[in-house]
Amino acid sequence: MAQAEIAVEREPVEAPVPRRPRRWSAWLRSLLIPVLAIVTALVISSIFILISDTEVLGAWGRFFQAPGQALRLSAARLLDAYGALLEGSIGNPKELIGGLADWLAGRGNARLLQALYPLSESLVATTPYIFAGLAVALGFQCGLFNIGAEGQLFIGAIVSTWVGYTITGLPWLLHLPLALLAGALGGAVWGAIPGYLKAKTGAHEVINTIMMNYIAFRLSDWLLTGPMQRSGFNPVSPPILPSAYLPRFLPDPLRFHAGFFVALGVAWLVYWFLWKTTLGFEIRTVGANPNAARYAGMSVTRNFVLAMALSGALAGLAGTNEVLGVNHFMAQAFSSGYGFDSIALALLGKSHPLGVVLASLLWGFLRAGAIRMQSSARIPIDIIQIVQAMVIVFVAAPAIIRWLYRLREEREEVGPVFTRGWGA
Repeated sequence: MAQAEIAVEREPVEAPVPRRPRRWSAWLRSLLIPVLAIVTALVISSIFILISDTEVLGAWGRFFQAPGQALRLSAARLLDAYGALLEGSIGNPKELIGGLADWLAGRGNARLLQALYPLSESLVATTPYIFAGLAVALGFQCGLFNIGAEGQLFIGAIVSTWVGYTITGLPWLLHLPLALLAGALGGAVWGAIPGYLKAKTGAHEVINTIMMNYIAFRLSDWLLTGPMQRSGFNPVSPPILPSAYLPRFLPDPLRFHAGFFVALGVAWLVYWFLWKTTLGFEIRTVGANPNAARYAGMSVTRNFVLAMALSGALAGLAGTNEVLGVNHFMAQAFSSGYGFDSIALALLGKSHPLGVVLASLLWGFLRAGAIRMQSSARIPIDIIQIVQAMVIVFVAAPAIIRWLYRLREEREEVGPVFTRGWGA
């Protein structure tokens, strides 16, 4: 006897839709490691500050006789050092309030300008860092390690200086954009050369960009002692015309100029280009997996050249900014390593324009504050380099930070790969 089959209808059960993490939450998580790296670097640097002071060392040698004295001296020393660093980077809040009160009361602006000077110098130092950091970050997005930002910076400065003093009779509205464009174009050409060699011959961009740096240095030395030498000065170029100046918003001695806002605008353009355009998508795809990009019909050769040219243009703008906004002429060895520091900024900023801007602000404030820390608190300026080095170490090795603070390792998106083999 056949058993009757009873069909039981069941309501379909919908699979749960995974909830996407909130964007702000994801950003905060991505900032956690860099912030902890900075805090850890400051803590470790505190040890170097203390051991560089003979009075503190002596107090710690008598720790068991007078433990309170050692602790008080150490705390006072650290407060003095980091207080000077903070005051040298953003200024004294009391002086700022007092200067603002004097200005509003009609007693002049001398005190206010003096209070704003540290913040102005921090932003002036930040501006070339933004341009140079964006240059290296854009190369990273395409899987290219651009070590030549310093040389491209020099070439951009040379070209913009030449345009700034040789072309006369133009109004500011034409002369300044022409000088900016010339500096960007000079850096782009200098960056495109190793990009083309990488794409066509497989020559590694690290070696080529390093060699191009030395060519740029020696070329600038020759020009500043020859064709571009100012009469009666050695080795300095002629001053650029005022029509090519980046405008300043405040009177002397404040040097804050419009280049800072240009840098922020360029950072937004880089973000828009990389994440909102087809060419930017191709560059990021080539950086993530060039073989897959080639299989999808993307030209790896074109993207290598384009990425290096754009990277060189951004580095060239860093040099152009220094000439048109700060110095108004070019001298030998005018850059203090902006191009080399930009590698650290791109790493710290995770090759993202917003991260690069924040890292550049940190570097600029540390650089400006180091001078005050050295003069006021008598702390060696090398301590700031230790802070920067420690930040780079901890950002480059996030596993150390996770181990120190017992953080759970989260799954991250695959980013650009810029450590492929030689000739890849």
